[in-house]
Amino acid sequence: MAMTFGYARVSTAGQTLDSQLDALRAAGVDQRQIHVETASGARDDRPVLNELVEQVQDGDTIVVTKLDRLGRSVAHLVDLAARLDRAGVALRSLSEQIDTSTAAGRFMVHMLAALAQMERDLIRERTIAGLAAARARGRVGGRPTVMTPDRREAAASLLADGQSAAAVARALGISESTVRRHVPR
Repeated sequence: MAMTFGYARVSTAGQTLDSQLDALRAAGVDQRQIHVETASGARDDRPVLNELVEQVQDGDTIVVTKLDRLGRSVAHLVDLAARLDRAGVALRSLSEQIDTSTAAGRFMVHMLAALAQMERDLIRERTIAGLAAARARGRVGGRPTVMTPDRREAAASLLADGQSAAAVARALGISESTVRRHVPR
């Protein structure tokens, strides 16, 4: 017999599941079949979701309030939808009004995935362009190096005197890898 399961997720313990639980119950999901989880959507290792995906069978449906409850990664969401589809499990999103048990629903999931991927690509392109513009103006991002010219000179001198990179690093209060990276032998 086909069953309907709900999945609700919040990222932190300080957030509340109340609105998601209310919406899932209003959509006809039995309270006993609602799986709740507190975990970041960016994490791939969400045990409650993984257990639910393993539990569902052909003909079942998983209902979420929004697609972002399943994951923020477009690739993960598309993979999960495809995995559920192969298992004969429908995915319903209440906010986006998507139901993958229909051809239109499957099409919408793929369209949303393509649009989200395009948005990520555009953000990436803008970020790269912004970093290049900053570099052209002499601004370099990232953490400042701990290897000052004085430290580099001291490290080179100590290494030339036969001290090990580990001993030089301890003496200067820096890591051994920093010594090896900045002072060639």
